[in-house]
Order: sequence, then C-alpha cells, then structure tokens
Amino acid sequence: MRPVNAQLDEHLPTDHKLSQVYRVGAGLTGLLLVLFGILGLIDRIGFFDTGGDTVLALNTNGALSVLSICFGLLLFAGMVIGGSFASTLNIVLGLLFIASGFVNLALLDTQMNFLAFHIPNVLFSFVVGVMLMWFGMYGRVGSALPHDNPYWRARHPEQASREHRARTSGRPVGRPV
Repeated sequence: MRPVNAQLDEHLPTDHKLSQVYRVGAGLTGLLLVLFGILGLIDRIGFFDTGGDTVLALNTNGALSVLSICFGLLLFAGMVIGGSFASTLNIVLGLLFIASGFVNLALLDTQMNFLAFHIPNVLFSFVVGVMLMWFGMYGRVGSALPHDNPYWRARHPEQASREHRARTSGRPVGRPV
C-alpha cells in the first residue's frame, strides 16, 4: 500500500476560483479585528486593564486591541497575497485562535488574565478560529475533491496523468493495462 501524501502546501494557481474564498475570508475577518482593535484604542482603555471595558460586546484592553490590529493586518495581508499563502495563513491563525480560546478560558477569573477575556471573548475566539480554519481548508481537504482540483491532482499524480492522457487522446479513463 502506498503512503498518502497529505501535505497542505502544494501549489494552487493564483487564478483558481478557490483563492477567492481564502482572500475574502481573510480580508473580512481581518477588517473586523482591525475595527475592534481601533475602537478599543480610541476608548483609551489601560494597556493591561482587566476592568469591564467593552467594545462591540466584547471585553477588551489596550493589549488585546493592539493584538487584534496586528492579527487583523496579517489576515488582510493574506487577502492581498492570496493563493496558498492565504489558505495556509488562515489554517495557522485559526488554530491559534482556538488555542487562545482554551488558554484564556483557563485564565478567566485569575490574575494572569492580562487580555481581560470574558466568556464572550472565549466564544468569539473559538468561532473565529473555526471560521478561519474552514476558509483555509476549503477546497484543500476532503474525501470527495473533484479531479480537476489542483490539490487532488497533487495527491494523485499517477491517476491525474492517466486522466489527462485519456482526455487528450479521446480514450476512456481506466486502470493501466
């Protein structure tokens, strides 16, 4: 039995329609985070203040606002660059958001809650993390990817080559003789 090549960093053509999902997902999420961060900084909340200051129904402080702006700009850069970079960036940042949700859930009601997280912040972190991972994995991961998908072709090079030869010669596709 052959090992399955399940790497996520294969090349995706820049003009492929899937890159629009990565780009729009990263851009909109990034803009939301930048907006949240800017509104938090405008309120002149203390940098590590753990009080009850809220912006867009989420608790915040200066540190969380700055982090939100940085991650938002990174996601927006992913939108501008697009392609496999945006997809991989979305997956990595999605995992970081989910991990942040778990860490900050453990730090609730402790003196180490430097980002002033409350339960809505934790839930937001989980939702954004799952959403970013979905954007990043869209069209890259699945059991029923179409045969014209560049990731399917990269994972099944022999069958893709047979199908390409059959299309160009007009013969039906089948197993090699």
